[in-house]
Amino acid sequence: MSSDQESTKSQNRIGFGIAMGVGIGAALGVATENIGLWIGVGVALGIALGAGWDQAKG
Repeated sequence: MSSDQESTKSQNRIGFGIAMGVGIGAALGVATENIGLWIGVGVALGIALGAGWDQAKG
């Protein structure tokens, strides 16, 4: 696999993690009536999860 393909897959995993984090954060934010906090937490967790998936799939 070329370096460009690996870079694109890495960006896709991190992007997917961010999207998941925003979705979960928004849901928690609506439920707790503190959407600003939870979207930020969701983005941070999404980046961490995406990076973790990237490392696990190497």
